[in-house]
Amino acid sequence: MSAAGSPQGANCAPSGGSAAATAASVGVNIPRVRIGTLVVVGVGLIGGSCALALRAAGAVSRIIGVGRGRRNLDDALGCGIVDVAYTLDEDWASELATADIVLVAVPLSQYPTLFSIIAPAMGRQTVVTDAGSTKQDVIATGRAAFGDAISRFVAGHPIAGSEQSGALAADATLFTGRNVILTPLSETAPDACARVSELWQACGARVTTMSPAAHDRVLAAVSHLPHMLAFALVAELASRQNSADLFSYAGSGFRDFTRIAASSPEMWRDIALANREALQDEFVHYRTALDNAARMLAEGDAAGLAALFDRASIARRRLESSGRGGGDAT
Repeated sequence: MSAAGSPQGANCAPSGGSAAATAASVGVNIPRVRIGTLVVVGVGLIGGSCALALRAAGAVSRIIGVGRGRRNLDDALGCGIVDVAYTLDEDWASELATADIVLVAVPLSQYPTLFSIIAPAMGRQTVVTDAGSTKQDVIATGRAAFGDAISRFVAGHPIAGSEQSGALAADATLFTGRNVILTPLSETAPDACARVSELWQACGARVTTMSPAAHDRVLAAVSHLPHMLAFALVAELASRQNSADLFSYAGSGFRDFTRIAASSPEMWRDIALANREALQDEFVHYRTALDNAARMLAEGDAAGLAALFDRASIARRRLESSGRGGGDAT
């Protein structure tokens, strides 16, 4: 375990102001939430940014960081993201009895082990939430681990991120004006759901609720499929003998389209496998669209291609002007 001296409260990345101030500027209503002790399991981009945002908003007194690597934890301590840091092989579970909220922000494959540690050690007042990109599998894992205490677990997903990872990528304004989806169950305690909602609102986010199944279907289409496409395209080009030449001529369009292929392979492997059924359905839709475009090319159908491009261009501009498409879904 390592502890910081006096928390710096500074963002590791340029933020342009506190999360609270930026959220206020876009009309986000920030509740007066107060968290005594927050435990963040996985102090990377998402977990670290949440901790920084809460600290900037004055919404938390003490932040405990837990992670696999000491180097990343030392970075988190040095940036003032956490006050105390434990590696997973240290006695971090001793902090859970008095924790107000536990945020799990790690790759999905780690959930079963972590939940099995958290469940018997958490206090009666402790609320557990997560930041995973799929929800049906997470809730199934939660039911198996928490039993009757599932009422204190609120599955969630902040729709924000980037291809960067680690504590040094954390940004206090990452969630400002972004969407966070919560997928509460019929057994979820109302006060637990309220606490998690207030946490994300204090980070500057807009909170909505959705069923776990609906969440997974929506995210398969607008997040998981695009990531798979970017990974597949870059991997295919990289496998060619002339890959160096190809990449040397790649312009901004290629870089924009494939930027997310630099994301964490471990995290996206877990997401793809966890949401495989919905993702396979989206592959069917996309293959149909590609086959249709290929047919137009083969037939020289200029009018058809123009109509396709026009529909897509209008939809993309509407998305941009609405402000609803900000942030990568991770």
